[in-house]
Amino acid sequence: MSEQQNQPSKDEVLGRETLSPLQGGIDSIKRRLSNPVLEVQTAALKEALNFGDVGLEVVLQALQTGSRKLQHSAYRLLRKRQEPQVKQLLQKYSLWQRFERLEEYLGYKDRHVNRFSDRPVIEFCPETGMTDHVNTAYALRCEYDDAEDLACLLARLLQDPLASKLEALVFGMWLEADENSSSKQLIDALVAAKDKLTSIKAVFIGDIAASECEISWIRQSDISPILMAYPQLEVLQVRGGDGLEFTPPVRHDNLKALIVETGGLSRTTVAQICNLNLPALEHLELWFGSEDYGGDCWIESLTPILTEQRFPNLTYLGLRNSQFSDEIADAVVRSPLIESISVLDLSMGTLSDEGAEKLINCPAISQLDILNVSENFLSPPIVQKLEHLAATIERLSPNLGSEVTVQVLADRQKDVEEDSYLHGRYCSVAE
Repeated sequence: MSEQQNQPSKDEVLGRETLSPLQGGIDSIKRRLSNPVLEVQTAALKEALNFGDVGLEVVLQALQTGSRKLQHSAYRLLRKRQEPQVKQLLQKYSLWQRFERLEEYLGYKDRHVNRFSDRPVIEFCPETGMTDHVNTAYALRCEYDDAEDLACLLARLLQDPLASKLEALVFGMWLEADENSSSKQLIDALVAAKDKLTSIKAVFIGDIAASECEISWIRQSDISPILMAYPQLEVLQVRGGDGLEFTPPVRHDNLKALIVETGGLSRTTVAQICNLNLPALEHLELWFGSEDYGGDCWIESLTPILTEQRFPNLTYLGLRNSQFSDEIADAVVRSPLIESISVLDLSMGTLSDEGAEKLINCPAISQLDILNVSENFLSPPIVQKLEHLAATIERLSPNLGSEVTVQVLADRQKDVEEDSYLHGRYCSVAE
């Protein structure tokens, strides 16, 4: 090839000469947004806002079409903007929807859930049938003296004309939910119904109040068959840790939320959960409970989650109802996940002032939308300090500026019991 052939054309030279600094900067930003490294993408988004309306359009596009983490970064950059088109788009953008998970545990009050998967819960009545298969979660429950068990009630629900369109199901008390009867029969019936419940997106197994059966007495079983039978499932909630298993480890491409409420969660079950392949998981919530009721987890059990980032797309991380909340706080502030999650929920545990100070002194806490430390053992001065966490973080990291807007929930702090072996501290839900 001749030297002349290697020379750029006149049009190419003119194109380079006439390329405006604005266009050149935006093109550079767009190239960096295609980089697979999140830090490079985030830096490009921040720089885009230096280019006026053109750069703002780039950030708005990232909010709508970017990866979940890039959307999160765009949301943080835009949430204080006042332009009408920005405010309108932010109203449509939902970073996290399951605010019901921040409410007080109704099991204390012997009440069933009133919301599940962002839907109101109503009891299914075979006589009246279903009227709203999308925006309502229907509940099936038994009493101890009922003639029908939960599998029979499910069979009656399957006869409803809207059964194939139903999206959310809540299962309460089966005939005997304690050690005499596990959830296996219900699981088998639910798996057998997979060809009829073709639209199910959310399932809750074990909405059982304390007066019906204490949480640690609820006898669960292997839950993995549900994941295998319902590939379209997005939310799976289970209450009760006794007998709870997730075997074999399965891949599920659509599950977004996994919620496990127990009064005692075994390290074996946590390891099984960590072996699940859940690429779409955004919400992980584990209640660890008391070792007196099988809760033998410790901080090492969380290494796959916090250190190895087994579920890298989390926006909500709930490590709740724990006897080792201080250790969790220390591990979380050193975890890469703190840079990407939106909600950190350490409620209902044994968090002390020492553990809370580690959260306060972590600049990355400023990236959260919500920090929930309700129902722990925090002193009034620490609660006050947490309530002013934004100012504290800004002082520690002045470069963060006005973008610090973390919401702190610190209600219902518990009193120390002097005779408790955990230095007077206890998790909220055990028996």
